[in-house]
Amino acid sequence: MSKANTAPIKWAQRSDSLYITIALADVKDESINLADETLKFKGKSENKEYEVDIEFLKPVDAEGSTYKVLPRSVQMHVMKKEKDEEEFWPRLLKDKALEKNQVKIDWDRYVDEDEEEEGFDTSALDGGQGMGGMPGMGGMGGMDMASMMGGMGGMGGMPGMGGMPGMGGMPGM
Repeated sequence: MSKANTAPIKWAQRSDSLYITIALADVKDESINLADETLKFKGKSENKEYEVDIEFLKPVDAEGSTYKVLPRSVQMHVMKKEKDEEEFWPRLLKDKALEKNQVKIDWDRYVDEDEEEEGFDTSALDGGQGMGGMPGMGGMGGMDMASMMGGMGGMGGMPGMGGMPGMGGMPGM
């Protein structure tokens, strides 16, 4: 029996909950064990064994949390235990090094702490398998260019970056 691969994890949060995605397609034979301190996942995708064994930075409410195995991923809506704190976690895992290697931010669901308006769109967890619209594309009104640009990393023209010195007379600039 070969060692299982580590499944890729993406996450985003709101003040009261976490949205965790295990980014594996067509998961079979899954076992998901969500406890107040940990998440253990085992499953098969494309005939390879995958697992996740993580310890959360802070306790979660395993009872009030939900998950669903979808064709492209396993989606989890995990409630934070300390709801009275209403604060964003600086990271998902207790172990910083592990987080660096295993966990990525889910930019599709990301919001800044001070821009939070409502919780996650959990319609994917409600059993509806219909296509619907793309999440976050509710007409142009819902597009927040600042947060979209924030996810683009070090692209040119970011505020506070100044111009690039010596680029003044280049044609087409």
